[in-house]
Amino acid sequence: MKVIANNLEFEVEDSASINPQDADLQARPVVVLIMGLGMQLVAWPDNFVSDLVDAGFRVIRFDNRDIGLSSHLDAFGRPNILWEALKHKLGLRNKAPYSLADMATDTLGILDAMGIKRAHIVGVSMGGMIAQRVTIAAPGRVLSLTSIMSSSGARGLPQPDKRITRLLTRRPAGSGMEALVAHSVKLFQAIGSPAYPTSEEELHARVLAAAQRSTHPMGILRQMVAIVADRDRAEQLRSIQCPTLVVHGDADPLVPVAHGQDTAQRIIGARMVTIEGMGHDLPPEPVTQILNALIPHLQQAQRKAQHAE
Repeated sequence: MKVIANNLEFEVEDSASINPQDADLQARPVVVLIMGLGMQLVAWPDNFVSDLVDAGFRVIRFDNRDIGLSSHLDAFGRPNILWEALKHKLGLRNKAPYSLADMATDTLGILDAMGIKRAHIVGVSMGGMIAQRVTIAAPGRVLSLTSIMSSSGARGLPQPDKRITRLLTRRPAGSGMEALVAHSVKLFQAIGSPAYPTSEEELHARVLAAAQRSTHPMGILRQMVAIVADRDRAEQLRSIQCPTLVVHGDADPLVPVAHGQDTAQRIIGARMVTIEGMGHDLPPEPVTQILNALIPHLQQAQRKAQHAE
């Protein structure tokens, strides 16, 4: 369904929409899932969503701005990624067409449009950064925070392998769908979980299905600039007081585990869960481990919120 928020149109999936007349579904505690860089809402594994629903939650996920079936902001043009990366490395200010704080406002605007006052916020990778921004901006609306394979954004943390950085900034070998899919498959193979590899056939099918739903490379580039331009989030994390879970794979080649550890250290009372052999993806076995930590975290935070009312 389409939701208007922050003067943009967002594609939203709501688990309660299967029966809008069911008061129980509508009244369930809400979990908002925020995806990462260039990824669409369909990137959340089906059982990630269904297990949360089975645990008694209402699950809302959406395409971020500039990606998928949400509004594309092509009027901002194509950013110079190499120049922006160099400025970031030199400690100079990046000029982003929009910020992660703007994307956090998108999340809050979607909740406003849907009449939801408070929610549990869960984000993966860039989505974890946005989730942190939501919690910083509107602490009274966040029941709990979960940051998965993400970062505090602090300077001095380990960087991705140079090979992966080159893959991220390199253009596909051609302009057609197959070239784009092949390029994405190569990237996902490089950042995936070494202990839980996904077959090339399955990865190709998944990437092709996502590309057929929507393809928007310019949006990915603008989101990348928003990430590197978000310079002051690390210090602001100290203001977060809600129950927080940080999950990270110890074999993440894109966002090394030190990023998750730094995030957890900066948030008072945060719990850190490290998953052995997990990279920067969501294979079935790590997803089970994430859910085994996430669902009790959400349930405990919900009980705490209800007790405080």
